Amino acid sequence: MEAEERVIRLQRIIEVSRLLNSTLSLRPLLSEIVRAVCDLTGAETGSVLLVDRRTGELRFEATTHPDGHAIYQMAVPMDSIAGWVFQHNEPVVVADARKDPRFYAQVDRETGLETRSLMAVPMAVRGKIIGVLEVINRRNGGSFTPDDMETLRILADQAAIAVENAVLFEQSDLVAEIVHEMRTPLGVIASYADLITREGIAPQERNEFARLIQQEALRLSRMAGEFLDLARLESGRVFLAREPVNLKQIVASVLEALRPQAEAKGIGLEVSLPATLPTVTGDAGRIRQALLNLVANAVKYCRPGDRVTVSVDAGEGEVRVGVVDTGPGIPRDLQERLFEKFVRIGEGQAEGSGLGLAICRRIVEAHGGRIWVESEESRGAAFYFTLPL
Repeated sequence: MEAEERVIRLQRIIEVSRLLNSTLSLRPLLSEIVRAVCDLTGAETGSVLLVDRRTGELRFEATTHPDGHAIYQMAVPMDSIAGWVFQHNEPVVVADARKDPRFYAQVDRETGLETRSLMAVPMAVRGKIIGVLEVINRRNGGSFTPDDMETLRILADQAAIAVENAVLFEQSDLVAEIVHEMRTPLGVIASYADLITREGIAPQERNEFARLIQQEALRLSRMAGEFLDLARLESGRVFLAREPVNLKQIVASVLEALRPQAEAKGIGLEVSLPATLPTVTGDAGRIRQALLNLVANAVKYCRPGDRVTVSVDAGEGEVRVGVVDTGPGIPRDLQERLFEKFVRIGEGQAEGSGLGLAICRRIVEAHGGRIWVESEESRGAAFYFTLPL
C-alpha cells in the first residue's frame, strides 16, 4: 500500500513539475507553487519567500493563506526559521513552532494564523540560494513525514528553476518591448533634428521643430520612468509601505492635481463619498498613483461636456474605489486586454507609454485587491478596484 501511494505521489510531482515549467509569468507561477506543495504535503498553508537581490532580505512573495495580503512582501529576519534555512542551505522540520526560539510570531499576528508545526526547505539554482519554500500545519493535526520532506525538496528544486526562468523571461520580454516602443519617439527626434540643421528653414519652422523635439524627448523620459516603475513592480523590488491610509485625502489630492487639466477641456470632475470610510492599510503613495492614473486616463479620453466621478464605497471586508466617466466608452474586444503592457485605447490619440493600467493592476494586486473595467461603447467607462480591510 505504501509503495502504491509513493508511486501516485511521484506521478503527481511529475505533473506539477511539467505545469511549473510551462508557466513563464512569475505571479501565477508562484501561486501555482504554493498550491501544489500544500496539496502534495497535506499542509494547511504554504508560502514562497524570495531573496531581494539588492538588500539580501527574505520577503514573502506568495502564500495560500486567505489573508496573505497582510504579509505580502513582508521581510522576515535572518534569525527566523526561514532565515536559518536560507543561511544554512538546509531543510528543517519543526514539530512545535512555539517552542523554537527562531519562530517569528509576527506572521501569525498579521494573518491570524496559529502556527503549530512547520517544514521549510531552501530553493536553489546552480548552487545559489534564491529563497525558501515552507508549509505550515499538516491537516488533521498530524505530523509531517519523511515523504512530505522528500516531496517538498523535489518541488523546491523544480520551483527554483521555474522562478529563475520566469524572471529571465519577463526581463528579456520587457526589454524587447521597451526597445520597440522607444523607436517611434527616437525616430521623430532624429528626423526633426536633421530638418532643424538644414539651410533655408524659416525661424518659425525652426522653433516648431525644436518644440517637437522637446515634446518627444519629454515623452521618452516619461516612458523610461514608467518602464523602470513597472520592472520594479514585476520583479518585487518595490516594497509597499504598510500604514493607515486615508482614502478621502487621496481622492481630494488626485482631483486637485487634475482639475486644471479637466477644466481646460471642459470636463467636470465630481466625487461621491460616504460620510465615513474605514481606514485601509497599505501604501498611500502607490494607491494615489493608481487612482491618479485612472482619473488622468478618463480626463484624456473624455470629450468637452463629459463628467468623471470618483467614488469610494465600503463593502464586506473591502472598499471599492470607482472612476466612472460619460466618455466614448471602450470597445468590448479591447476590455480584456486593457491591463496588459503597451495596450492603448486609441492609438491615434494616445501619446502615453501604454503602461499606466498595467502599473495600476500591479499596485492593486500587491495590496491584495482586484481591478476591472465595465464599459459599453458610446456609454462611458467605469474602472473599479478594491482594497481589503
